[in-house]
Amino acid sequence: MKLEETVSYHETINEMYNKVKNETTNIVDRFNAQEKTRCPFCEKGLSCQLCSMGPCRITQTNPYGACGIDAAGMVVRNFVHKNMLGTEAYTYHAIEAAKTLRATAEGKTPFEIKEPEKLKWFAGLLGIEGEDIKELAIKVADFVISDLSSTETSKLVEILAPEKRKELWKELGLMPSGVFLELLTVGSSSMTNVDSNYVSLAKKSMSLGISTCLAAQIALETIQDILFGTPMPHETYADLGILDPEYVNIAVNGHEPFVGMALIKLAEKEEVQEMARKAGAKGLRVVGFIETGQEIIQRVDSPVFAGIVGNWIVQEYALATGAVDVFAADMNCSLPSLPEYEKYGVKIVPVSKLVRFKGIDEGLDYEPEKVEDIAKELIQIAIENFKQRDKTKAVRVGKKQKIVVGFSPEAIDKLVGVDNLLEAIKNGSIKGVVGLVSCTTLKNGPHDSSTVTIAKELIKRDILVLSLGCGNAALQVAGLTSVDAKDLAGENLKKVCEALNIPPVLSFGTCTDTGRLAYLLRILAEKLGVDIPDLPIAATAPEYMEQKATIDAVFAVAYGVVTHVSPVPPITGSDKAVRLFTEDVQKLTGGRVLVEEDPVKAAEKIEQVILDKRRSLGI
Repeated sequence: MKLEETVSYHETINEMYNKVKNETTNIVDRFNAQEKTRCPFCEKGLSCQLCSMGPCRITQTNPYGACGIDAAGMVVRNFVHKNMLGTEAYTYHAIEAAKTLRATAEGKTPFEIKEPEKLKWFAGLLGIEGEDIKELAIKVADFVISDLSSTETSKLVEILAPEKRKELWKELGLMPSGVFLELLTVGSSSMTNVDSNYVSLAKKSMSLGISTCLAAQIALETIQDILFGTPMPHETYADLGILDPEYVNIAVNGHEPFVGMALIKLAEKEEVQEMARKAGAKGLRVVGFIETGQEIIQRVDSPVFAGIVGNWIVQEYALATGAVDVFAADMNCSLPSLPEYEKYGVKIVPVSKLVRFKGIDEGLDYEPEKVEDIAKELIQIAIENFKQRDKTKAVRVGKKQKIVVGFSPEAIDKLVGVDNLLEAIKNGSIKGVVGLVSCTTLKNGPHDSSTVTIAKELIKRDILVLSLGCGNAALQVAGLTSVDAKDLAGENLKKVCEALNIPPVLSFGTCTDTGRLAYLLRILAEKLGVDIPDLPIAATAPEYMEQKATIDAVFAVAYGVVTHVSPVPPITGSDKAVRLFTEDVQKLTGGRVLVEEDPVKAAEKIEQVILDKRRSLGI
């Protein structure tokens, strides 16, 4: 789709695009330029470059690759490769979290065991005994690392999965080992001339998804709760309006909160703020970008944390305001183009060994034991940069959007009550619940437009939305996670929101919280005495973009959830593959993929899924 001057749902991004388009490269113009040369074979999944006899393309008149693989095998194998990359990123994060917990227990980080009771709860789940908090933390960290690398059935999955799902997965051969071995299995299977059976490949991908979400994701989020606090509802701010050029601004971007949390801890000290004031600034602030920002805003309510600017597509436009001094890039989603934006007065600094840019070969790479020193150096770089930055060229864009965040499962239980939520579903005040777990993309329309539209349509139909990932930022900036958004909800949902003083879209966290959402569904299903596919729930990824999204979707299908995705995944080159994901798999797991490009029609179809589930439950 050709994007015109209105490139985003958000006016702030439209304003900054119109500024930047005549000054430097930007994501919208690069996307439009690529539209002229898109490969139709790649869009359908019918292109393979795995061996020296390729690239191969499959057509109706040429139905096999050189090796003999057919269309179904090729498109699913290509899809599985994407899933692996998402799992690798989640698992890397989980290992970093466990290492940070261990180092903290050993007194080697500036962090603390903020929630010892949650540590005891999690240790109890894992069968770990003891009273000494530090020893418990070390044992939990070691357990997680050991389980992720286990060659046996994953103990984390055994502990955290619903009983009915485990029974089914064992019957289907989907119970996973540790996620490392699942990665080896899928990677080896999807080499040239190994596994060319599209059903077999899809099943291996589902095992991989189960270990990703129920082992790596739940473990890392629980550990982050133990270290930094379980998310609880509080107000904060979103959109480009949080960027004040009169402050020293350090942006934290990516998916891991560790460096950002260390920065906030230091920035709360008066001597650090005084250093910033002596440099001519009003003070020093930490600014959240994408998932690192989400991890922090769900847990932190601090005057030194400004809020979140938005999701990954806004990076260039935010830096072009000229208000950011340091952009600290951790493990995920930092655009390769960012060094060109140093012309706006920002310093780009990698803070993960995974991240490097053209012309930037070194970074302050995160290690738990070094995080305080890294944060101190970033502060020094930022303050020195502020002195040099031309404040007269900086621009303020829009207003700050006040939002409510922090709706973890514990917060929902505390504020709403799981029993009350179930009662509201039973009596029809809430028709059902949809998890919006999405990235953002330009592939199916202006930035964030599909995400905001489908969320509005769902809440209008009295369907409660839990938002995660970059899609969460879309809804935050659009104001749908504010209490005032209740006026956009259907009459029944609006009454619930007014009674509980909550928004109709609950800000649930990052894409990494998919596992946490799965655990919440387990609680709901067990209270009702049903399996996951019986619940009046669904998932939507209305603007999925990358590999983390695809593995989350595969997990959701294995978990028994009808999962809407847009844009159309690159599997349409095979009718068999399409039928497998959209129809056949439902007979096995109860979940399936629902493909619909139009967000209004997608909401209608999701509502119908929920109504059908309600009828089957007799409610």
